[in-house]
Amino acid sequence: MALAANDYEQAGELKIGQVGIANLRVRSLDVDQLVREMRERVERAPKLFGRAAVIVDFGGLAQVPDLATARALIDGLRGAGVLPVALAYGTRDNDALAEALGLPVLAKFRAQYERVERAEPAPAPAPAPAAREPAPAGGRASARATAADKPQAPGRMQKGAVRSGQQLYAEGCDLTVLSTVGAGAEVIADGSIHVYGALRGRALAGAQGNPDARIFCREFHAELVAIAGHYKVLDDIPENLRGKAVQVWLDNGQLKLAALE
Repeated sequence: MALAANDYEQAGELKIGQVGIANLRVRSLDVDQLVREMRERVERAPKLFGRAAVIVDFGGLAQVPDLATARALIDGLRGAGVLPVALAYGTRDNDALAEALGLPVLAKFRAQYERVERAEPAPAPAPAPAAREPAPAGGRASARATAADKPQAPGRMQKGAVRSGQQLYAEGCDLTVLSTVGAGAEVIADGSIHVYGALRGRALAGAQGNPDARIFCREFHAELVAIAGHYKVLDDIPENLRGKAVQVWLDNGQLKLAALE
């Protein structure tokens, strides 16, 4: 059975986190449908989702399920081919449920894919006292440069190929790969990702939730691409884009791909 054509019809929304762990946010507590959807994902992309670590997130429900229902879901997901490893953080009831299930709670996972606008802004550090500078002739001292005038952190550059099994993460910046990203390799950036060779592995941009991040590559064969947690696997990509120069971006929560002119 094929997945529902519209994402909102799915009982569970699957997003890919910063380290490749999948977060299953339960929207509708229909165990049979959730298990069926997960089985279909595994069948469509077994190399990506087969025995994949999954965090179950009940934060989208009005209340956490009872222990029997939650255990049926965990067992069903294992039977579908994935490995539930934790519950996402939530209420005290959620913590108690996790303890009863024998699963940990990952308190910071969700922040890795939700929009950054939801996060509380960090308080600005108090400015350090500065030495007085002599005023120029004619009177007033020149204005000091503000923090906004400081240059942003430079992007991370990888000159060599990223080989199978390797993972490369550009924290707080863009990532540029001058060579190829091999099958089974994973490149992650909080900003955008630029690949000047073939992209055959996984590319996850906007890892901390930036919806404006993009992915660019010269030759597209990616196993998976994701921006701010929204993902597509190779089977979802139109045939006419494979092997082409491609850009990937997010438009109103939908992942878009197009050939570069």
